[in-house]
Amino acid sequence: MSEDARGEGVRAGTPGVREAKRELRARMLVARSRLGAEARARADGRIRQNLVSLPEFARADVVLAYLAIGDEVETRGVIRDAWAAGKAVALPRVEGPHRMGFYLVDARDGFEESLERSSFGVLEPAGDPDRRVCPDALDAHALAVVPGLAFDRTGLRLGYGGGFYDAFLAGFCGAAAGLCREASLLDALEAEPHDRAVGVVVTEGGCLRTSCAV
Repeated sequence: MSEDARGEGVRAGTPGVREAKRELRARMLVARSRLGAEARARADGRIRQNLVSLPEFARADVVLAYLAIGDEVETRGVIRDAWAAGKAVALPRVEGPHRMGFYLVDARDGFEESLERSSFGVLEPAGDPDRRVCPDALDAHALAVVPGLAFDRTGLRLGYGGGFYDAFLAGFCGAAAGLCREASLLDALEAEPHDRAVGVVVTEGGCLRTSCAV
């Protein structure tokens, strides 16, 4: 999912809410890039360790991950950890406006070579119906690993404006963990009606549980 297709102080329904979110997204993108590659890598290594230590990760049979792009929190190590623990891993594929499906990917070297490049220029799994994860077949033990430009301490996230994860989380019955470097952890984001929070925000400093925890 592209950074364009994937807040501090924005009130739902107030004039200029979309413009305010665009401005906040721009600021968070700049702040994220200014961390530098080494600082991001150090933080991401600790985030990975904290995520895989969660009981939600331990009990998950299926991990709905994302393949990090650009300056996002890196997930390839998490994907390998899930496979090493005997878990199934699925990645998202855009299937329409505000709609994505998850498809199983194999635990083999070079798995990214089996992915397809979308119109956004992002690697996605092929739309093989035999490998699609049916949402109705998932239970509370499934774990979704959620990207975001920023999260707040209640689990709300600032996404990229496409609405894909909000739509997905609205019907997801499992646990959801947002990956967030502490530099992108905000005190408060104002929720709009469609916004969905995650149950735990995982940073390099630890795991912040929210009222949405399963």
